[in-house]
Parts: sequence; structure tokens; C-alpha cells
Amino acid sequence: MKSIEKADIKKGTRVLVRVDWNVPIGENGEILDASRIEVSLKTIEYIKNKGGTPIVASHFGREGTSIEPVIDFAKENYSILEDGVEFLENLRKNSGEESNSEEFAKELADKADIYINEAFSVSHRKHASIVGVSKFLTSFAGFRFLEEYQNLSEVFNPKHPFLLILGGAKFETKLPLVQKFLDIADNIFIGGALAVKVLEMPASPTGREIADNSKIILPIGDITALDANRETLEKLNEKIKEAEFILWNGPLGNYEKGFVAGTTALARMLAKSNIKIILGGGDTLAVINKDIKKEISSHGFISTAGGAMLDFLANETLPGIEALNS
Repeated sequence: MKSIEKADIKKGTRVLVRVDWNVPIGENGEILDASRIEVSLKTIEYIKNKGGTPIVASHFGREGTSIEPVIDFAKENYSILEDGVEFLENLRKNSGEESNSEEFAKELADKADIYINEAFSVSHRKHASIVGVSKFLTSFAGFRFLEEYQNLSEVFNPKHPFLLILGGAKFETKLPLVQKFLDIADNIFIGGALAVKVLEMPASPTGREIADNSKIILPIGDITALDANRETLEKLNEKIKEAEFILWNGPLGNYEKGFVAGTTALARMLAKSNIKIILGGGDTLAVINKDIKKEISSHGFISTAGGAMLDFLANETLPGIEALNS
């Protein structure tokens, strides 16, 4: 996988940059979290400094939703985007994006001389702007893409003791991680609605392997509680103090109903530690405030990848990575 630093970008080079600006927007149209915009700025600035013209392309919501409000916000708040940058409309307005149409991929490729994938968070999708374009243009990974890849790859050969913390509600997306890391992690804490799912698993070999494994830690007390209690957090804190490496994905409580105390408490514990922490998941990041994120980032890595993070950890690759390597 070639870094953007290997790209022959000079004055007049047109560079198609696939970013992920699918940011959350409030009821009044305000941008609630601009971190996905911010992590792409280093790559865009690098292209401009080389004399190239960045052509920024992203999806936003579902088909038919204009990305113009996001572009307007970005240009108003980040001076590097004010001049010398071109922007494309929401990629998903064209049905060829999600169907990975060769025609649409070529249409995108015809706009540029070089392709940069700076959207690790979407690279689990076999879409035209992720895997199709690279068939027509010399392709490279952006700075943030490489950061995601390199940091998440540490999980496959971690320091020990290694603690895996999983929360949230989508058991089908987390089960592959539990199965994969049973032999790698020293302890796996399963909280939130996932813990209930573990106990509800049928008496199958997979179910028994997980529920009866001594590495598995479940919440103490009422397993159906809407948030982690004090005893559970104390148990987690013990394991955090023992650990040398931690991976966390998913909130500990039903955050959509306001049960965020357990998740916030866990984030504070991790912020106070000095070990390598990999943290990700949109729901998790939605709960944690900026100051705590900043503290964790000082000795860890916060992924903005969401579903792509889970897929990469389970499979050790993504369609977008394979496209860059082909």
C-alpha cells in the first residue's frame, strides 16, 4: 500500500481525494462533530503545498441528500479549504456509487490524474469511489488512512496483558471480534446489551465457548441493567491497571436513553492510564467529551472508522485496502 508521499504530485496535478465527511448534523443544521473533516485536512494541505489541486469527494447520508451544507461549514472553518480546492456533490446521489458501477468509477477517474483514499472509515464498502476508481488511476493511501491502518494493526500483535472491552447492542458485528480475540486477548469484557446476548446464546459449541471461557468478564449484578454499576466499573478498573494494551469499542449503557455514566467513567479511567489504548465506534465517541478524547489521544489512538474498524479487526483487511494493493 503506497503512501501519498510516494505520489508524483506537482503543479497542475489533479488529485481525487476520497474523504469521509458524513458528519452528524443537528436539528438546526449545525455540525455536531467535525472530527472526520479535521482528520482529512493534512492530506488536502499536503496536496496543495505540492502544487496540486485536491478534488474532495465524499458521501453524505443516503441518496438525494446534498453535501453542500457540510462543504460550506468546512470552507468557513478551515482556511486551507477556502481556495484551490474543488468539491464534488454527495457521491451517493449517483446510483453507480453504491453499486460500484464501472461507468461511474471512470467518470470520477476522468476528473483527476491521481487517486488518494483518505476514507478508511468507508473502506469496508465495495463502492465505486473506494474500489472502482483505483482501476483507472494510480492510487495511494492518505495520511489518516495510514494512521488507522498502522494503529489498528497493532491489535494483532499487542503487548500483554491485553484487555478487550466491547459494548453496544449489535451483537452480530461484535461476535466475530470475540471469537477472533479469545486466543489473543488476556481478558474480554462484554458489557451493554451485548452481555445479555451472550447469556441468551443457545447451547451451541460457539455459545459455550464464549459464555464459559475464563477470559470473558460480564457485568456484575443485574445483567439487564441499562448502565454499568459501581461494582462492574471497579472490576474493570482492576483489569485496566493490570493491562499493557486496551482495545475498546461500544458504550457500556443505553446511551440513546441517556444512560452514559458508565461509559463516561470508563473513558476517564482510560484517560488517566499511560498505556496504549485503541478506541473506536461512533456511539462510544458520541458520549465522550473532547477533553477526555484529548487525554486518551496523548497515549492512544481514537479511530473514526466505525464499522470499518470492526471489519478490519475481524478480517485484517478491507476492500479499500485490497484495491490500493492491487
